[in-house]
Amino acid sequence: MDTLRLGVAGLGRAFSLMLPTFLADARVRLVGACDPRATARAQFEADFDAPAFDDIEALARMPEIDAIYIASPHQFHAAHTRIAARHGKHVLVEKPMALSLEECDAMIDACRAANVHLIVGHCHSFDTPYLRTRELIASGEYGDVKMIQALNYTDYLFRPRRPEELKTEEGGGAVFSQAAHQVDIVRLLAGGRATRIRAAVGNWDAARPTEGAYTATLWFDNGAFATLAYNGYAHFDSDEWTGWIGEMGQTRNADDYGSARRKLSRVESKEEEARLKAAGTYGGEAYTAPSRGQSEPRAYQHFGPLIVSCERGDLRPLPDAILVYGDERRARIELDAPHVPRAEVIDELSAAVHGGIAPLHDGVWARGTLEICIAMLHSSAQQRDVLIGGEHSKHSKHSNNRDH
Repeated sequence: MDTLRLGVAGLGRAFSLMLPTFLADARVRLVGACDPRATARAQFEADFDAPAFDDIEALARMPEIDAIYIASPHQFHAAHTRIAARHGKHVLVEKPMALSLEECDAMIDACRAANVHLIVGHCHSFDTPYLRTRELIASGEYGDVKMIQALNYTDYLFRPRRPEELKTEEGGGAVFSQAAHQVDIVRLLAGGRATRIRAAVGNWDAARPTEGAYTATLWFDNGAFATLAYNGYAHFDSDEWTGWIGEMGQTRNADDYGSARRKLSRVESKEEEARLKAAGTYGGEAYTAPSRGQSEPRAYQHFGPLIVSCERGDLRPLPDAILVYGDERRARIELDAPHVPRAEVIDELSAAVHGGIAPLHDGVWARGTLEICIAMLHSSAQQRDVLIGGEHSKHSKHSNNRDH
């Protein structure tokens, strides 16, 4: 078994969510990190007996590193990716890939020039239920995909946020942070190239001045279309429709209703809110570390209820199964419980780094998702359909037409 020697750029919320994967997957060894917070660096050095720096240049110079996981805030993804590539490191960068198509192009070019792989994730299109649903579609048994409906209702906007996370122009809001998941899943399952979108975004709480909700219709060149809806204003919780299995595959308690709003109501300033978020992430005073021996998740991660309508059946991926509604019968395809959360990310990274296998979620693919997210904002602002692809850069013609 080949070991992935991984460096980490950014020890915040994203790293906290990926850490259970790194601890549980025997293929991963964390060998270095960087973060501006001294407390996070100190905890990393103590936890992993490995160095931690205050900037990515020092991290990228480490010869022991195979790849760098870039989990810094959205606005730093492009610069950090270019630095990693310049030092010959493969890159796993969090979604969204960047904040502009020009930044995406620069990231793709830098990694190609350095002959290193660029993988974008975790996004929920890595999740096994969606990958298995894609396999069922590819079998041809149910005919072509004709329509997809995806929705998700969460408390996203009322979780503690740093100030820039409430500013769309700095990568905040539901479109950059949440649509990146939903668009990626829908593209994966539709199979064609996205050609047009009509969207509306919701921004109706002056105290949280960014998009908290959106709805969109997305058309594909193979005749399929999809409707996407997301609401992060912390009222209805669509985990009610997934058997109270949460986004991370964890068992939810329905009696926790309203907890995000209640906690936030006790916060008196933006500075206090930012400190509250920092306290709960890696190295923070309220951070609870995952146990290396903790119990395995009972279900896969997911991004809300979704139905794929094909010519001869509807497919409904769930956290623990796929429901198949055929012409004459209904079937449930059980999914074995995951041994490692988000192991699919390590599968793809390891195959690329050690097997030379082109990743599914590469930079060109992720650029296509960002293009749609940006078009979503434009469509809402201009109250019109927006065409996708073909006009922005040398990578546009490849960004949406990859039937993996």
